[in-house]
Amino acid sequence: MPLSDGPAATPRGRGKAAAGALDAPAAAPSPPWLQLAIAGSAILLAGVAILVILMSVPGGPWGPARGRDYPWHTGIVATTFWVGEEFDPSSPDGSQVVSAYDPRWMAHYGGCDGAIEGGACVTERRSADNGFFPLHMTPKQNPFYLDLPFDDVNDRAAFLSRGTVIPWAADLSPDVVADPDVSLMKNRWVRIRANGQTCYGQIEDAGPGTYDDAAYVFGSDDVRPASRRYNNAGMDVSPALNGCLRFSELDGQDDRVDWQFVDAVDVPPGPWMRIVTGTDRSERETGAG
Repeated sequence: MPLSDGPAATPRGRGKAAAGALDAPAAAPSPPWLQLAIAGSAILLAGVAILVILMSVPGGPWGPARGRDYPWHTGIVATTFWVGEEFDPSSPDGSQVVSAYDPRWMAHYGGCDGAIEGGACVTERRSADNGFFPLHMTPKQNPFYLDLPFDDVNDRAAFLSRGTVIPWAADLSPDVVADPDVSLMKNRWVRIRANGQTCYGQIEDAGPGTYDDAAYVFGSDDVRPASRRYNNAGMDVSPALNGCLRFSELDGQDDRVDWQFVDAVDVPPGPWMRIVTGTDRSERETGAG
């Protein structure tokens, strides 16, 4: 059969669209002012994105402030002490009723940081269930506390050297550094690692064993503690830190930690931030409540 001389068939679904496209008038170009506005908006959005990135980088030009990067001290034996403990009443450093910086430490803290048994203040195991806080009392100060062997108020050698060995002393006025009633150590933050845990605490006492061990406390080459007491311990930690760090012993001499100073701006949220001990003024002479 001969082919039809009629009009060619239009492909289904495409002929009308193609025809419509040919029939539509060409789009008018955007006016110059609109093109400039669009380009300016794109540049502005890109700038905002860059600014957001810069503001999110710690230590960046507009990022959140960062403190110093202090050296780590590794494999340090840490024993446990607590407010109200009296392990050797006959020794000048045998009681935690007082601290190097506060002759009324127990009263200011709020009482025995543990339990009273037979008239004595004894320690207790802490749990994450309540943030490692005491079970038998409500503290008025931070229960995440510790000591280091540098008493910058009562030890003369430590006091005389503190302006040069304490890294943050340069941030303070000479009058503060020279004031014997102000401790540059009290309430400073420390980051501590042990058993896969990282916890934070504030310095509230000095020890163990010695009180002017600047080489260990502030050294950058991981010097061992000078004291040989308590299995060469270089730190005491509170019951809250004992529990937070998952120490194997409730009151022993075999747990080891890594630690470094940390500025307050770098302390993350955690149970150690529920109560922050605030004053750095020594109360050794005034006994102010």
